[in-house]
Amino acid sequence: MQPPVDAEAVRTFARALGGEARVRMTMYLTGGATAVLSNWRETTVDVDMRLEPEEESDVLLRHVPALKERLGVNVELVSPSDFIPELPGWRERSPFLFSEGLLDVRNYDPYSQALCKLERAFAHDLADVDSMLRSHMIDRSRALELFEVIEPLLFRYPAIDPGSFRARVERMLR
Repeated sequence: MQPPVDAEAVRTFARALGGEARVRMTMYLTGGATAVLSNWRETTVDVDMRLEPEEESDVLLRHVPALKERLGVNVELVSPSDFIPELPGWRERSPFLFSEGLLDVRNYDPYSQALCKLERAFAHDLADVDSMLRSHMIDRSRALELFEVIEPLLFRYPAIDPGSFRARVERMLR
């Protein structure tokens, strides 16, 4: 098992991955990586990320196993859209963090992250959503509006109980 990942480890991983990019790419960070870079938590278990454009991502993905080993970080290729319906406009709401070579690093859309965290509802996820609200990274009414946009699509995610999900969203955002 790898040691916990802190903000410096996330940056070091991005720097190393960016050094391998041969075309302009975007790495969207999500989950614990967003939390540690936003100073909500000291560490996380892994670097959760998504690379775009997807058709160019194989070049960078081939380097991930060696970087994981060399840097001692776990990396997961996941994003909120793997767990809940994709929110419209998520790319435009994904804040730019920094660039490393040809790799632009962004936080994945905070609204997508918040709704995904509310669906999962682990204690640290709920604490992260609270941090997003307190830091004004997300707005309660806008998050609720976006939930209502994706709510009719929840049938595509059979692991989600729509009623429980709605109840958690309303409890946290009302």
